[in-house]
Amino acid sequence: MTVASDICIVGPSKRFLSGISYYTIRLANAMSVKRDVSIICFRQLLPTFLFPGKSHVGKNISSLSFSSKIPVFDGMDYNNPITWADAFYFIKKQNPDVIILQWWTSSVAQMHLLLKLFASLLNKPKIIIEFHEVVDPFEESILPIRLYSKITGKLLRKNLDAYITHSESDKQLVAERYAIAPEKIHVIPHGLYDQYGEVLDSKKAKEALSIKEEFVILSFGLIRKYKGIPYLIRAFEQLPPEIIEKSRLLIVGEIWEDRKELVEQVEASPYSSQVTLVDEYVPDDKISLYFSAADVVVLPYLRASQSGIAHIAMSFGKPVVVSEVGGLKESMAGYEGTFFVPPGNVESIREAVLSLFGTSERYEAPDQKWDKIINRYIELIQSI
Repeated sequence: MTVASDICIVGPSKRFLSGISYYTIRLANAMSVKRDVSIICFRQLLPTFLFPGKSHVGKNISSLSFSSKIPVFDGMDYNNPITWADAFYFIKKQNPDVIILQWWTSSVAQMHLLLKLFASLLNKPKIIIEFHEVVDPFEESILPIRLYSKITGKLLRKNLDAYITHSESDKQLVAERYAIAPEKIHVIPHGLYDQYGEVLDSKKAKEALSIKEEFVILSFGLIRKYKGIPYLIRAFEQLPPEIIEKSRLLIVGEIWEDRKELVEQVEASPYSSQVTLVDEYVPDDKISLYFSAADVVVLPYLRASQSGIAHIAMSFGKPVVVSEVGGLKESMAGYEGTFFVPPGNVESIREAVLSLFGTSERYEAPDQKWDKIINRYIELIQSI
């Protein structure tokens, strides 16, 4: 006997914890309030030693979990056909009407293709791909991965029922790059990451982090080349000396690319004593501490589709200095605490940060609650 289930959402498990893991959980929990939901998690995405964040793989550093009423298959491994068969029987049992595939890297293309095949052999549910990234710049730079991504991606995207992006700019990029009819691409905003609790007292948060300076400039999240951290360091160095001595540049996040260059830049800085580099994937219970201590969050991205970090910052009501790129131009435009700067422009970053020195204003988070966003998903599902 099969169990009726409206929607099956597919995404990464917490073993390879990432922003997409958080997104999958938040989306599923919110969706389960209005629809029957099941989950398939990718447990082993690729050989662990190849994963830039291998130091946190398998660690229990997040308290966020799926609702107890959601059936979860955790998980499906890239290298284990037994788990593929288990995923097949899970889909057969749940009998979903719609499958939503989370896309952020070509490393999951093989498993997505398998699930697409399984669906075709069963009750032929509608299939939607939700794009969190149009193309990963690191994967695009390596020829074998680029070719693999191109071939598997083309097979996966063929003849699907709908596509989701989180901004109009990404919709345009997806339509152009993958030759998808724009009317089949639907824009649904990214929900706020507001699961990290209340804002703590700023002074107490600074004390807990052993920060004595009055002004904390926070850069948070995975450190990759396109995040533009070197430009932030240079902008910090160009602040007036009397401001720098009262400031702490706090760079927090697991370094995935150019670790040697970044460490050397910090060590060579004439103000290295005012810079703290925390190379780790931060557990959930410390996130509130960092954002409560921050007086401004700076995201000097050179390119971006979306930023989970921006959504955390907005949920804490912090001013955000952010590059005016990609989907960030749309997702941040309605937030009064946004201060846009051109990408890679050191002087603009410096001026924006300097303008916020001595201010303590908190801003109202935008109305991007998950219950409202789920209504958009349901409207789309009903339309197909």
